[in-house]
Amino acid sequence: MVNPIELETLNAPQLRELTRELVERLSAQQHKDNESAQTIESLKRELLFKSTRIEQLTYELARYKRLRFARTSEQLDAVQASLLEEALDCDLAAIEEQLEQLREQPKSAARLKPRREALPAHLPRVAVHHEPELKSCSCGCALTRIGEDISEKLAYEPGVFTVERHIRGKWVCAKCQTLTQAPMPAHIIDKGIATAGLLAQVMVAKFSDHLPLYRQEAIFARAGYAIARSTLGAWVGACGVQLQPLVDALKQAMLSHEVVHADETPVAMLKPGNGKTHRAYLWSYAAGAFEPIKAVVYDFTETRSGKHAEAFLGAWRGKLVCDDYAGYKALLAKGVVECGCLAHARRKFFDLHAHNNSQLAEQALKYFAQLYDIEREVRELDAHARCQIRQAQAKPIADALHTWMAAHRAKVPDGSAIAKALAYSLTRWSALTRYLDDGTLPADNNHVENQIRPVALGRSNWLFAGSLRAGQRAAAVMRLIQSAKLNGHDPYAYLKDVFTRLPTQPASRLAELLPHRWQPSPV
Repeated sequence: MVNPIELETLNAPQLRELTRELVERLSAQQHKDNESAQTIESLKRELLFKSTRIEQLTYELARYKRLRFARTSEQLDAVQASLLEEALDCDLAAIEEQLEQLREQPKSAARLKPRREALPAHLPRVAVHHEPELKSCSCGCALTRIGEDISEKLAYEPGVFTVERHIRGKWVCAKCQTLTQAPMPAHIIDKGIATAGLLAQVMVAKFSDHLPLYRQEAIFARAGYAIARSTLGAWVGACGVQLQPLVDALKQAMLSHEVVHADETPVAMLKPGNGKTHRAYLWSYAAGAFEPIKAVVYDFTETRSGKHAEAFLGAWRGKLVCDDYAGYKALLAKGVVECGCLAHARRKFFDLHAHNNSQLAEQALKYFAQLYDIEREVRELDAHARCQIRQAQAKPIADALHTWMAAHRAKVPDGSAIAKALAYSLTRWSALTRYLDDGTLPADNNHVENQIRPVALGRSNWLFAGSLRAGQRAAAVMRLIQSAKLNGHDPYAYLKDVFTRLPTQPASRLAELLPHRWQPSPV
């Protein structure tokens, strides 16, 4: 800075230069102050969010613990009670995992956990060595091996348990006494005993093979090591939380495409505390049948309200292939284009013909058969060629079908089954035939209906979803498993590799682990 005496000796150009420097310094200081204020405000918002979320999760954790360790409702039989307990075990582990991520504890303040029992001596051991890449110290001297640390993890191949013995040699420099040791590889459950393969087995068995944890407990016991279902539940809950970023990324990848299928199916959900179930819903969304991505995304909700579809799709505005359920109608007012399902329209006539031997229904089915014959021909073509053939061959058939339906609707009595079948198609004709003018659209919603079948197959084993959290977790994990199947992957191999790579996968490369982009790690 210039003192007042020196200031008097400055000429006009020097004064202007000094003024410019002062203005620049003031501007820079103001910019720093603004950045500091923004940083403080951001930290305040983050702190408020974390403290609020921790409070919510702590309350939820206490509530679930009361449910888990209180007397089971007498309205449940033994199997139902077991399924409820395993769902609550998973939920408790998931909440604790989320709380652990939110609470930034000092590394010295590690959580105290019960001492783990040693793995059985009769299980075969496989040694996995971890040694430093360099055998020389930074000072230039050679390292000398002085010992090792050993940790054991439980591995599983279908029907056979083994124990991985991770041996980390200790190397020391004789001159400077520097100790060098290779780090323990990162695992999806930090300090847990389960390998990625065992965790993948549990998740695939539960969410793909529909084996509840109490059945898996018995299967593992026959293989030589009984894993308590509470432990299995803790693994499922923790893995569900760790997979969430990948699950969210799959949803975003699917919604980046223009055509999406949607359907929903009921699933019984238990209300913990009163022992009764009510009808919840699993929604299925899939990228269009002709889109380059093969992905299905499930969403579990307590009701069938259309607000859930609105919340899921968010700002997405594309072409939605769906049935005539009113819950989707609010989306149309927001710019979503409705594309009908030809199979739904056909099914109404098929049921009439099958149950009542209706001659009118038989005539309608012949028209639909011609339309589907053309769809089989154009399935493997590109969108432009598909549209051209539909315009030339399918549109005349559709026009004839519409004329036939309108003529017979005027003849049949109101309220009759055939009148309802005709009215369904006539009132939705624009949506049902939109595919004729757009080669990117499929003719029906069968693509997503095929993806929801695993849910229907599993319901006999699930009996119900143990809680809202359990249903949402199942929906999330099934997104990855079913999408892996769609892309021709073995879900066990896929999840095992994901569990191995996910702990060290950079966020910028998370998309590499999505089912439609996944490549197995080189052996």
